[in-house]
Amino acid sequence: MCGRFAQYQGLADYLRELDAEQDVISGYDNAPIARYNVVPGTRVLILHSVEEGLRIDPCHWGWAPFWAKGKRPDPINARVETVTTGKFFKALWPNGRALVMADGWYEWVKDPADPKKKQPYFIRLKNQAPMFMAALAQVHADLEPHEGDGFVIITAASDQGMVDIHDRRPLVLAPEHARQWIDPDLTAAQAEFIAKELCLSVDEFEWFPVKSVRAKTYH
Repeated sequence: MCGRFAQYQGLADYLRELDAEQDVISGYDNAPIARYNVVPGTRVLILHSVEEGLRIDPCHWGWAPFWAKGKRPDPINARVETVTTGKFFKALWPNGRALVMADGWYEWVKDPADPKKKQPYFIRLKNQAPMFMAALAQVHADLEPHEGDGFVIITAASDQGMVDIHDRRPLVLAPEHARQWIDPDLTAAQAEFIAKELCLSVDEFEWFPVKSVRAKTYH
C-alpha cells in the first residue's frame, strides 16, 4: 500500500521531470516543499487537468463518497484491480484522474524477533528521479478546502523482492505515461490500460531501512 510518502523537492523539479507541454496553472514558487513524511488526512499538492491546462492544488489525502461518510475512515488507497469497476469510486473514475508527485514512500516491516517492533523502509526509484503516482481525486481549483474534496492513490500488487516489504505498492508511472494519465482526451479504456499494464516494474525501485520516520501535521 502507500500510507506515508515524501514530497520534498520544488514544483519545478517535478514538472521538469514530467516534461508536460500544457500550461501549468500554479501560484507556487519553486521553494522545496520539504515534506519528508506526508501522512494521511493532510492536504497534499496534486497535479490534475482543468480546461485551461494543468493545475497544482492542495487536496485532502483520503476520500469517500457521500453515502459512505462516517462509516469508517476515508480510504487513502484504491486497488487497481477493482477501481475501474467498483461502486465505491464510481464518482471519480475515470474523469478524476490526477498525479501525486513524490520522491519515495515508506513501508513498515515487523521485526521477526519482536512483532511489536517495526522497521521503516524507504522505497524510491533507483535513479532517484521524482516519481508520479496515479491517483483519483475530487478537487476544486481553489486554495481553500472544500467539503467532499479528497484523493486516493491507486495501488498494484507487489512482486519479486518488494513483496517482502509489502504486498501492495503505489502505481508509479513513467513520465510519458503520467502525461497521458492526466490528458483529458484519454478514453476510459486507455486509462484502464495504463493503470493495469504500464506501471513501472519493481526492477525500477530500490529500498533500504531508515532509522526513524517522524510524522508532521500539515493542514
